[in-house]
Amino acid sequence: MFTFKNYVRAKSLDEAYELNKARTNKIIAGMMWLRMSSLPLQNAIDISDLGLDKIEQKDEEFSFGAMVTLREIETYKPFCDYTNGAVIEALHNIVGVQFRNMATIGGSIWSRFGFSDVMTFFASLDSYVELYKGGIIPMSDFIKTKHDNDILTRIIVKKVPGKFIYKSMRNQKTDLPVLTCAVSCLAGNYRVVIGARPGRAMIINDEKNLLAGGLTEESIKNFAAYAEGVTPTQGNMRASAAYRSHLVGVLVERSLKELGGLK
Repeated sequence: MFTFKNYVRAKSLDEAYELNKARTNKIIAGMMWLRMSSLPLQNAIDISDLGLDKIEQKDEEFSFGAMVTLREIETYKPFCDYTNGAVIEALHNIVGVQFRNMATIGGSIWSRFGFSDVMTFFASLDSYVELYKGGIIPMSDFIKTKHDNDILTRIIVKKVPGKFIYKSMRNQKTDLPVLTCAVSCLAGNYRVVIGARPGRAMIINDEKNLLAGGLTEESIKNFAAYAEGVTPTQGNMRASAAYRSHLVGVLVERSLKELGGLK
């Protein structure tokens, strides 16, 4: 378990940002994964008082403050309706309700964990992160960035007309996933996101227009084979690289069939 000398309840984002510049200080967010580390910290920075715990819905977007919990998102009906229930499928296997009542969306996205169901799913949406100093950047770009001392304040999801499917493979329920797969069709454009490779989530767009003619048995098989071929995988204690590569093709094919009503 990690240790810290001082607990600081930040009174402003500016104060939190200045404190977070030091390598021995850290934003603690929901602290569900951080507590499992062995980091010796000088200051644990709590941003609970900064109004980042709100979900807002506008005509063109959803906005999730960094301190909104995964359980709050899982049970937020307007967002569940928008994602056709896919957000529930993405979140309900993450440990348990007690865990999701404390884990935050900001901590989950900021960490960029390779095994993250949250990152895989949100990357399949027309989504963006808002950073205190870095401004608003697309999730697709944020995935690739290195950790720095900025502070994630919001997750923004544009209400682009779309369909969404989420699937994962686990050795047992509530365990970390062997592979994650999110598929979306946003305004007619298909996007596949593969996570738990076990590297960071990877976005695969239909650059070869394999699905341009619509979702048919043939086009789906061709795209699934393409996705399997371009997705790097590795082995670990949960699965071998070969098994993960096989799963890429299987989950992509199943997801696209479900998206097109072919299952």
